[in-house]
Amino acid sequence: MSLALATLIYEWRRYLAAVIALAFSGVLIFAQIGMFTGIVHALTATIDRSRAQVIIMPPKMDALIGSGPTNLPARIAPLIYMHPQVAEVASVDGAGGSWSNIPDAGEKKVTQYVLMRMVDPRPGAVTLPLDYDEATRVALMAPYAVAIDRSALKRLGVKPGDKAMLSGRTVRVAAVLEGYGDINQVTVVMSRDTMRMLGAGGRDGSTGPLMVALKDPRQTLAVRDQLNTTSGGAYRAWTREELTAANERALLKQQIVGVILGFSAVLGFLIGVGVTSQTLRGAVLANIREFASLRALGVSVGSLQLVVLEMSFWIGLLGLAIAGLATWGISSLATQYGVTMIFPAAWISVISIVLLVIAFGSGAMSMGVLHKSEPADLLR
Repeated sequence: MSLALATLIYEWRRYLAAVIALAFSGVLIFAQIGMFTGIVHALTATIDRSRAQVIIMPPKMDALIGSGPTNLPARIAPLIYMHPQVAEVASVDGAGGSWSNIPDAGEKKVTQYVLMRMVDPRPGAVTLPLDYDEATRVALMAPYAVAIDRSALKRLGVKPGDKAMLSGRTVRVAAVLEGYGDINQVTVVMSRDTMRMLGAGGRDGSTGPLMVALKDPRQTLAVRDQLNTTSGGAYRAWTREELTAANERALLKQQIVGVILGFSAVLGFLIGVGVTSQTLRGAVLANIREFASLRALGVSVGSLQLVVLEMSFWIGLLGLAIAGLATWGISSLATQYGVTMIFPAAWISVISIVLLVIAFGSGAMSMGVLHKSEPADLLR
């Protein structure tokens, strides 16, 4: 066991504050990123989890979020079918409507505006999300059947099997979804036929974004490029991954989101650097006589500095581990309340590296104390 690790284990109380500060910084940043990414994926969950490899959008649209109407002329779909790699094309239409529950005696009346999203409950349909089970698919085939995320049932004042009024028609909560919660606005999912019976979706010669399933998914990039080349400016083809990344950027550009994320990142960084560096400095200073003893035995200041850096490394790893566990706990709790948190691997890697850099930087800032570890101090 190295001297640095042995010192941390024996003197763990001295270094606990540094570990907690790093962990708090990590949780603060991880939670904000998870919530931000979760909001994006909640808004576009039906598309993100579909069987489509390519999505057709209006030509001047940069994302689904904050870009205005997503309508395409209905004539676009037959043009996409002309590509030899295209297996299926279907629009994913949406609309808004007024929702009112039908309360029993003593229950509260709930009326609010909801978003309507459609799927095709046909086996293997391109718009049918991959995580829908067979019972949900079959349930949505019934006329006026709708599906709602479990977290939204209380907000809408209904239970599975209840009836409600949507856009002036009676609908029934036939299925309950998991992982489709939206903290901004409730989304009600239904079949294409039900949406049309409610008077919404594709009746004005236009459609929503087109979902495209390919015969060979390995050709996704090539098909995207070929469709964009032959579009004549009438549409733009995206891969599903490109559209997800564009939605994240679009939400980040919204002023309030950017300010919140930026403030959280700066605050987490300052807390990590400030508390960790001062804690390490105090801990090294408290052990100054031990370091002076090592110098009396011939250990150079440079070697002692490496010991401090190694301690910083172990503090960083431990703080990162605690931050990961705490974030997992927060994510599990949030899921129970309908708040989806998603942690992209790239973000996790970047934040982990930042936390380790904070730990190393804090160690480097505390190394100046070692010059006070003079062997002559042992004679005092």
